[in-house]
Amino acid sequence: MKPAQRRKLVMWVQEAYGMGVSRACRLATISRSLWYYRSRRPPQTALTMRLKELSQVRPRFGYRRLHVMLRREGWTVNHKRVRRLYRLEGLQLRLRTRRRKHASIHRGIPPAATRAHERWSMDFVHDALFDSRPFRILTVVDQWSRWSPILEVASSMSGSSVAEALDRVIAEHGAPVSITVDHGTEFTSRALDEWAYRRGLKLDFIRPGKPSENGHIESFNGKLRDECLNANQFLSIDDARSKIEAWRTDYNLRRPHSSLGHLTPSEYVQRGQETGLKKSAESAFGTP
Repeated sequence: MKPAQRRKLVMWVQEAYGMGVSRACRLATISRSLWYYRSRRPPQTALTMRLKELSQVRPRFGYRRLHVMLRREGWTVNHKRVRRLYRLEGLQLRLRTRRRKHASIHRGIPPAATRAHERWSMDFVHDALFDSRPFRILTVVDQWSRWSPILEVASSMSGSSVAEALDRVIAEHGAPVSITVDHGTEFTSRALDEWAYRRGLKLDFIRPGKPSENGHIESFNGKLRDECLNANQFLSIDDARSKIEAWRTDYNLRRPHSSLGHLTPSEYVQRGQETGLKKSAESAFGTP
């Protein structure tokens, strides 16, 4: 067990059983001197900030090359410290090297959405009609409100089809800042990449084999599968569109969501808008 883990164990024993430091240290087989030791290492705030800045400017550089650049700028630091900070800040590359450029390359864990239409998640769900003909559903969900702006049903879809569907949604509801997607061929296509560039949107690609990094859409797809696709038979593409759109409307307007305090997505958006207006009024006129 590492010293840091032993220190946590000592803290837990103290809180759980009300023991003194000496007895808790003996149980955790840690010396009291190590328990009382406090690092005198100066904070690495400035170095961390500069490392993050360089990693954004040079998205394909690893920690070794970033270490060389820091040394050239006059930072007296070895590669081991750069590697430690590099990993702590989650700056490892999230994309495999590709010949074709993407609209964006995101490093680290993206920040959580703080308002509606800031970050969307997008994916595909597959199903079949009554006669076994397959079809696909383009699923899109807002990460902040869990509101679904569109469920596009078609026999097949390309990157251009995805862009056209998103154009219709954006014309009605506005554009997000970024869209989280996986490495499906439609999302890595040149057509969608050019569309995102023209729109000024960022395509936030998750790491290959890490669907948990797009957990919002995975959860939404599970609900779609359980509550709609598994509960209905679809006679045709038009029948599938009608039933799936009815489910989307019910999901947005009437289905309570536990992560939203048992509000529906539309109620959560409305409450957020009211809270924003109240804060704006208080900042403008002062809190009564």
